[in-house]
Amino acid sequence: MSFEETHNAPTTQTQESGAAEQPQNQAAEQPEVRAAEQPNPQATEQHSEAVTESSPRSADTASVPAPKSEKEPSMEDFATALETFEQEQAQTEAALNEEQIVTGTVLKVTAQYVVVDIGYKSEGVVQVAEFQDHEGNVTVQRGDEIAVMREPGHTEEGYIHLSHEKAQRLKAWDEIEKAFNDKASVKARVIDRIKGGLTVDILGARAFLPGSQVDLRPVRNLDGLKGHEIDVRIIKLNKKRGNIVASRKQLLEEDQSEKRTKTLEQLHEDAILTGTVKNLTDYGAFVDLGGIDGLLHITDMSWGRLTHPRDLVQVGDQIQVKVLKFDRDKQRVSLGFKQLTPDPWLDASERYPVGAHVSGRVISVTDYGAFIELEQGIEGLVHVSEMTWSKRMKHPSKLVNVGDQVEAVVLNVNPTERRISLGLKQLESNPWESLHEKFPVGAIVEGKVRNLTDFGAFIEIEDGIDGLVHVSNLSWTKRVKHPSEVLKKGDKVKAIVLAIEPDQRRLSLGVKQLQPDVWDTFFEQHRVGDVIHGKVLRLASFGAFVEIADGVEGLCHNSEAVDSHGAPIKLEAGMEHEFKIIKMNPAEKKVGLSIRAVGEEATRADVESYKAPAASSSSSGSGSTIGEFMSWKRASNENN
Repeated sequence: MSFEETHNAPTTQTQESGAAEQPQNQAAEQPEVRAAEQPNPQATEQHSEAVTESSPRSADTASVPAPKSEKEPSMEDFATALETFEQEQAQTEAALNEEQIVTGTVLKVTAQYVVVDIGYKSEGVVQVAEFQDHEGNVTVQRGDEIAVMREPGHTEEGYIHLSHEKAQRLKAWDEIEKAFNDKASVKARVIDRIKGGLTVDILGARAFLPGSQVDLRPVRNLDGLKGHEIDVRIIKLNKKRGNIVASRKQLLEEDQSEKRTKTLEQLHEDAILTGTVKNLTDYGAFVDLGGIDGLLHITDMSWGRLTHPRDLVQVGDQIQVKVLKFDRDKQRVSLGFKQLTPDPWLDASERYPVGAHVSGRVISVTDYGAFIELEQGIEGLVHVSEMTWSKRMKHPSKLVNVGDQVEAVVLNVNPTERRISLGLKQLESNPWESLHEKFPVGAIVEGKVRNLTDFGAFIEIEDGIDGLVHVSNLSWTKRVKHPSEVLKKGDKVKAIVLAIEPDQRRLSLGVKQLQPDVWDTFFEQHRVGDVIHGKVLRLASFGAFVEIADGVEGLCHNSEAVDSHGAPIKLEAGMEHEFKIIKMNPAEKKVGLSIRAVGEEATRADVESYKAPAASSSSSGSGSTIGEFMSWKRASNENN
């Protein structure tokens, strides 16, 4: 700021007060300085006339100097006035110490400083951060008057360092000190979050609020408190350093202690109190009853089903609760919410009799069924077996979904265990009850192969009615190990109804029964003693199974697989022999075979054939001897 600007600037209130504090000798010099600063009107007028008269004169005359007026100020007078002014400014600036508050005017706001005119030779600057709110906005503008105090030193540009916060703190220090001594609470506005806590504004002074003193429990998000006004207590004060430390926790603890005392006076089991939901967990909610917390377990929130406490309450809600249990020594309180209403299961049997038709909303679907909410606190289970008459439903979700409104029939009610069994299929007629009339035993039906298992094939003869064709009822002739050897899924086949069990919902079918039984035909055409031709199919440790007709097998035991001399005959799969039927059991479909019996039969035939020509010879008078017969037998064996 130039000298002229400083000299012509209006005198501020601060300047006047500062001038009043100056010594008397300095005050006495002030009129002389001001007289020197202002030119004499008479001298100015005489000087103007002299200049006018000398205008028309010749150059020679003009070179003669005019006489000086005695009252005209000289350069020495101006130098003296400037020196006096600078001395005055230096004395005034020196009087501006770090303990004095002055009022200045904001000239401009830059990115770093707020420039302030305090009425002295140089302007002052304040850090712009001292005027920023919690959102970073500057709260002053050009022309605003603010209180400041000098800080040590100058900037590189020559500006005086000033502090607005220090001035505010000093102005509010008496009130802050009184609140500190009285341990009274004061209002504080949260300015910003800093390392270790928060910066707050108390009566215009900046103070530090440690993070541990913000609340009763640690606060995770301190940024959320920016801009909020809170009550605090000053717990530490250092006027020399200008440090202020505040605490909100102390006030909360005292308030909580006072509330706890009042709450304990009226706290007892079965008491009904009003509290505020303080915190939610997976297993329940903590409710502040007034200085003491109680646990409202999720099982005591509702007579119905809750997946999480937030389905019923939220943090900050005010609710009425009933004290279920109170341990005064440990100060533990168990609360209940559903106990404020009657238990709906007490008269569930009367309101939901067996056989009644009810409606409700599906609230859960599991692998074994669906839960239906009939009313608040009353749920019934529709088991998967009670959903449809068909056995093919793989999962309840194929029939119902959460949120569906459904009708059902009450099958059973157990208030003690708080269970209701429901059924959906009972709303329709049971197709198995009329199955005897539609498909009597022996009737031929046609259906589609729905499923194949190791023991047989399931055939759907109508919607919801499946019959089983056991693997043993697939073929008379073929030894079927798996139904896939004969049938495929999706095939349309015909079968005969073999048996019906409506109670068990079972239907037995047969495919091979559509063809005549080859065993019955065999037993009709053969008798014990018949000699038949057979082929060895497979061997066992006790004998060989022989195919003696299409689809008919017989067993030749090892004891029967010998020749006429008793020597064992080695049988192998694929070999063909003559076998004699020695046993038949139509009921068990078994046939016993023998090779030895065939040999014995051949021997008797040989004897008979030999005896026939011998008899004719004897009739002609010639006889045969035993030796001749043995020779014939030996020759016969050699030929074989």
